[in-house]
Amino acid sequence: MAPQGLKQHFMATLLLCSLVGSVQAAPAEAVVNDPNKEEWVELFNGKDLTNWTIKISGFELNDNAFNTFRVEDGIMKMRYDQYKEFNNHFGHIFYNGGPFSHYRIKVEYRFVGDQVKNGPAWAYRNNGIMYHTQDPKTMGVKQDFPGSMEYQLLGGDGVNPRTTGNLCTPGTHVVYNGKFTEDHIINSSSDTFHGEQWVTAELLVHGSEKAEHFINGKKVLEYTDLQWDDRSPNTGGYIALQAESHPTDFRRVSLLNLEGCMDKTAKNFKRYFVKNKQEACVY
Repeated sequence: MAPQGLKQHFMATLLLCSLVGSVQAAPAEAVVNDPNKEEWVELFNGKDLTNWTIKISGFELNDNAFNTFRVEDGIMKMRYDQYKEFNNHFGHIFYNGGPFSHYRIKVEYRFVGDQVKNGPAWAYRNNGIMYHTQDPKTMGVKQDFPGSMEYQLLGGDGVNPRTTGNLCTPGTHVVYNGKFTEDHIINSSSDTFHGEQWVTAELLVHGSEKAEHFINGKKVLEYTDLQWDDRSPNTGGYIALQAESHPTDFRRVSLLNLEGCMDKTAKNFKRYFVKNKQEACVY
C-alpha cells in the first residue's frame, strides 16, 4: 500500500476506534419515571397458574380437583369435562398478591359450552370476579364462597334479557342509591351478551368508600359503603375468579394499583394514585 494510502487507512482506523470507545464509555441513561403512565400488572401470565391459589368446596387448599382450573392456548379455563356431576364443588382461584384496597381490575371473559350435570339452574352462564375477599387460607374445607364483594358475570340464554356486571354480596352489604340494602343481588344496566363473544369487565374500587362497574367501557353500576355483615367497613382484601359450574374462559386479568407513593419529590410518584403509601416512596 502506498504511504498516502497507509496514512488514510490509519486515520480512518483511529477515527473508528475513537467512535467505538466513545459509545462504550457513554453512561447508561437513567430510567425516567413518567408520573402519568399507568403501570398495569398482568395477574395472569398467559402460560400457567403461577401466583394463583385454588380453593374448591369440599377439597383442601390448592387441590385442583378434576383439573377444574387449567391453562390452554394462552387462556385460563374453568372446565368440567372430568366431573361426573357437580355436587356443589364451587371453585375459586385467588391471586396470591394483596391484600388490595384501591385499584382497577380489567378482565376479558367469555362463557363457552354446556353447564356441568346437576349444576344449579341459577349458575347457568354465571361466574364472577370476587374482590375484597377474605384470605383463602381462612376458608373452611366445605365453604362454598369466600366472604367478599362479587362482580357478577352473566351470559344470556339466547332469548331473554340478562345483565352482566351485577353485584352479589356473600357475607357483605352496600349502600345503593343512597340507601343501605340487604339485597343479595343488585342488577346493572348493561347489555345482554348471548353468545360466546369476549366481554371486557372493569372494576374501579376505592376501599370501602365506593365501587363502580364497567362493561366494554360503559359504566353500568355504582354503590358505596362496602361493609361486612356485622356492618364493619370492608376496606380491602384479595381477588379471585369463580368456577360456578359453567365452563368459562379468561384471557386477561389485569390490575392497576391506585395505592402508592403520592410524594411528588419521589422517583416513583404517580398522579393517578388516590391513597398514599409513604413506605413505598423511592428517593
